[in-house]
Amino acid sequence: MSSLFPALTDGRTDRPALRFGDRCLTYAELAAAADALAHRLAGQARVAVWATPALETAVAVVAALRAGVAAVPLNPKSGEKELGHILADSAPALLLAAPGDELPSAVRDLPRVDVDVRATGSAPEAPEASDDDPALVVYTSGTTGPPKGAVIPRRAVATTLDALADAWQWTGDDVLVHGLPLFHVHGLVLGILGPLRRGGSVRHLGRFSTEGVTRELDAGATMLFGVPTMYHRIAETLPGDPALAKALSRARLLVSGSAALPVHDHERITSATGQRVIERYGMTETLMNTSVRADGEPRPGTVGVPLPGVELRLVEEDGTPITAYDGETVGEIQVRGPNLFTGYLNRPDATATAFTADGWFRTGDMAVRDLDGYVRIVGRKATDLIKSGGYKIGAGEIENALLEHPGVREAAVTGEPDPDLGERIVAWIVPADPASPPTVKELADHVASRLAPHKRPRVVHHLAALPRNDMGKIMKRALTRD
Repeated sequence: MSSLFPALTDGRTDRPALRFGDRCLTYAELAAAADALAHRLAGQARVAVWATPALETAVAVVAALRAGVAAVPLNPKSGEKELGHILADSAPALLLAAPGDELPSAVRDLPRVDVDVRATGSAPEAPEASDDDPALVVYTSGTTGPPKGAVIPRRAVATTLDALADAWQWTGDDVLVHGLPLFHVHGLVLGILGPLRRGGSVRHLGRFSTEGVTRELDAGATMLFGVPTMYHRIAETLPGDPALAKALSRARLLVSGSAALPVHDHERITSATGQRVIERYGMTETLMNTSVRADGEPRPGTVGVPLPGVELRLVEEDGTPITAYDGETVGEIQVRGPNLFTGYLNRPDATATAFTADGWFRTGDMAVRDLDGYVRIVGRKATDLIKSGGYKIGAGEIENALLEHPGVREAAVTGEPDPDLGERIVAWIVPADPASPPTVKELADHVASRLAPHKRPRVVHHLAALPRNDMGKIMKRALTRD
């Protein structure tokens, strides 16, 4: 396979590559630092990376890829038990970290290499890497057991980033700004490796802030990546911040991912800036599957169409493919293509279960598909598919409807057993005014008027905040009645 990062050696090495706060590297400096480190990694199977939002993380991952070694990004916020499991499972030879990083006891027995971002070195004589060689081992969130290590091959990284370049008209002239964590596919693969593959540059905020977004877009950034909680903060800030609105209006592309962006936030951002936020859909195991195209119709509430090279289908519970794409029939998404992982590390049983006999990956995500191919996610099969009164209902569309109510700040929807309906719809609400929350009848009538009567919530709980993970996803398994 050709180099994942042609810009490191194509002669345009004085171009800016990475910037984290006041620290930056050109392509020449990145190549020198990564290659110096790659010499120390050559011959290893896997190395762990203490994935803080810093230059060192980017240099460490690029060095591993240049050496033909798989990188295992570690979430610095993980607990000791989870870190211990990941290290025992992946058995990395070394741990790469920034000088001065204080590491927890779970990783202290691993030989440590401090990453020097100012080191110089030439490219190592690594064996020619093949398409199917592992690039990354990224651990899933482990909601149903210990995290599983998804082995992501080099071809998946290359084909996903090239497909996104096609969909988003992404070039080396683009400057990306984001504040995403770097232990996950969104922040690391799309947010760091993506710009480097294109020969463009990335400015990482370290920690997301609307002030940082304004500053970087005003200074020439062309693209913004974020998760829904970030775009919600933007939507909330826009009415009182004309500088933010003006900065966003100049961006070439605003992209949201990792969870569904509520339609209400789409509309507020568009109203204030004239810009449409586009959404895409992916998973750790598949990288990216679909996206709204930069030259396509921006349809809020959808994740666009399959990316080049990706096959996507919806299936019934028994695995029968759904052929009627009518925007209403709910099915599980299955995908096939070069963007897929090769399997779960040390888990042949889980790998076999994840795929059909003919090679389709079972995502566990439920969706509907329009006639023109646009996909709308309605939730996870395990937590968001509610079977009520003979209907299959996706929690996502009810959540969007609830968020259109002026008395609702945040919303999540689940199902609970009901002797008559099978399951009844339960809404978990963060009221806009805690002293005067909307009533069950008010919310039920509101949803029924927008969707259908059978989709109205029967029970409403009021909360101070919804439980979310580091990527802003609502942790529905944590929603329980006191």
